[in-house]
Amino acid sequence: MQARAVAATSTALLGAVALLLPSSPVHAAEDGTPRPEIVAHRGASAYAPENTLAAVDKAAALGAEWVENDVQRTRDGELVVLHDDSLQRTTDVEEVFPDRAPWKVKDFTAAEIARLDAGSWFDPAYAGARVPTLEQFLHRVEHYDQKLLLELKNPQLYPGIEAETLKTLSNEGWLDRSHVRDRLIVQSFSADSVRTVHDLKPAVKTGFLGTPPVADLPSYTAFADQINPSHGSLSASYVAAVQGLRGPHGKRMEVFTWTVNDAATARRVAGFRVDGIITNTPDVVRDAVGG
Repeated sequence: MQARAVAATSTALLGAVALLLPSSPVHAAEDGTPRPEIVAHRGASAYAPENTLAAVDKAAALGAEWVENDVQRTRDGELVVLHDDSLQRTTDVEEVFPDRAPWKVKDFTAAEIARLDAGSWFDPAYAGARVPTLEQFLHRVEHYDQKLLLELKNPQLYPGIEAETLKTLSNEGWLDRSHVRDRLIVQSFSADSVRTVHDLKPAVKTGFLGTPPVADLPSYTAFADQINPSHGSLSASYVAAVQGLRGPHGKRMEVFTWTVNDAATARRVAGFRVDGIITNTPDVVRDAVGG
């Protein structure tokens, strides 16, 4: 009787631990073939201005379960969603603030950035779209019950952005068990930044953007759950090398590759058995690989 009780307790504890660990994202088709997750890159950015709320709306309309975005920080400490470290390419900042070149995000306040049109450059139909704050972006993703691949962009320009981003995620409910388990990944091109996120919040799933040499991959297992390379640098053997290792949560490491926008490339990387495909055209990739 006592042995059975101990066994039951151990099973319950293992089950509880499993609930806290990030889950593998790969779906399987009816024939058992793994199907990669499809991640809408900066939202459905082939069809709406990147990183805007409209791009999230479009991704949701296309049925994308995952959305990727980029986070940077304003002069007065607000976290905003924007890819470039300059506002020049995707807003009308040159017209609104003509004497503020080179128009770096870090040199503008949140209120100043909120004045900018972030949609007209893409299409007049999106005139008036704004650069969202991270908080606004999280609200929109939550509205659609989507999952988030969040990139810390240019962390070297924003000391402490890892802790600030985690604080915003926590304030908005994104660090609870259900989100951490299978709805959130934080990634960066900076290994130090990824390591910092892992050290601050070990339960959060993390990804390193890049293609480290195979010999160096074991050094990433202490702090990265994923290695996320450009599709042009990818091979079946590299994917297998990553997936042959176990990350900080004791599960096999994963590969999300970027940025794949055509059917042929999508089928090629799916054939490598990647775990996720990051794309501006989630509908095209979904139709190609059945994700």
